[in-house]
Amino acid sequence: MKEYSLTQSQQLPARKTLLVLGIIFVALNLRPAITSVGPLIGWIREDLGISNGMAGFITTLPLIAFALLSLLAPRFSQWWGNELSVFFGLLILTGGIVIRSTGTVFAVFLGTALVGIGVAIANVLLPGIVKQRFPGQVGLMTSVYSTSMCAFAALASGVSIPLAKGFHLGWKYSLMFWAVLSVPAVLIWIPQLRGHGKPAATLQPGIPERSAGSLWRSPLAWKVTFFMGLQSFLFYCTVAWLPEILQSHGMSEEMAGWMLSVLQFVSLPATFLTPVLADRMPQQKGIAVLIGLIQLGGIAGLFADGTAALISSIVLTGIAQGASISLALSLLGLRTTDAVQAAKLSGMAQSVGYSLAAVGPTLLGFWYDLTHSWEPSLILLALATILMILAGIGAGRNEYVLSEKNGPIAE
Repeated sequence: MKEYSLTQSQQLPARKTLLVLGIIFVALNLRPAITSVGPLIGWIREDLGISNGMAGFITTLPLIAFALLSLLAPRFSQWWGNELSVFFGLLILTGGIVIRSTGTVFAVFLGTALVGIGVAIANVLLPGIVKQRFPGQVGLMTSVYSTSMCAFAALASGVSIPLAKGFHLGWKYSLMFWAVLSVPAVLIWIPQLRGHGKPAATLQPGIPERSAGSLWRSPLAWKVTFFMGLQSFLFYCTVAWLPEILQSHGMSEEMAGWMLSVLQFVSLPATFLTPVLADRMPQQKGIAVLIGLIQLGGIAGLFADGTAALISSIVLTGIAQGASISLALSLLGLRTTDAVQAAKLSGMAQSVGYSLAAVGPTLLGFWYDLTHSWEPSLILLALATILMILAGIGAGRNEYVLSEKNGPIAE
């Protein structure tokens, strides 16, 4: 009997380690298949003989898939459980990477749509898995997987051209390269399929019982959703147009492209630290305000022509955007009582968030075409930042969604 207990105690750390490794590998796959496309879009357009509008749709298609599938992913979780649903998502993602790399127009769009679907499923359900399997370490685990996600998003943007040119892979095999991450993720995730079905609505001590009702009628859920949406809007507008804005100030095309990579790498420390700090605080209003002020400083720097001001802007924007995405992901766990609720809030917030993200780059481009100046677009980004601050103040309250009537959480 003692030998059995010892074996069980030895197995628990190994299982936890394998779970953490699995979460990290899933997170590593949530952005590279998407962020690797942007630098190659000119090659893809010329090789396929498609218009600029069609080429632009390749980068928008995953965001549309995110918006639509984010609402369905919690339903998949209720049918099959979080772990099996994420496994299916990884398989769909891998299939999309392979299909897209065959190189026909139809295959590129179909594969890109499948990539978006696969990523959306895992994107939405990871916060629920963290809430369920690490209820006392939501901040730390959010730090681990969000930093992994952002690091490889930046890496994929930076190495796409070197893979295509330096290693003579061309755009097709440069995009196929990211299957080297998705295939191991599928294999590493397989052990999580044993003994895990539908997520249970288990609560931590001191947390009120989950209230019935729709998240869509919860004011707090909407504040979390708008915070997620507005930070997504700011991020994807920055990714789409920052190089053009920098070039309008006289920066070279090559340097402007590198600045986008620098922005993403600068964001990594803030991405990691923010959830850890948020988890230790009874409320996160102050963090949201600080993030917004840093973002406003970054936007202000883009009005200047000096190199020092522009580089300062890149650093501030990177810090703000790294902190904002990880805080948004943390709020999905911190404002919910259990894994089921976390998955539903994640679906709601990411569906609305990626809808805003899909509109953002097009809106800024249209605004620039009307005004022939980036200043009105920067003012629009500043207004979006102010709204994000207000949403963050509301989302940072120490309450749970659907439990607002019970008052603040006991500190």
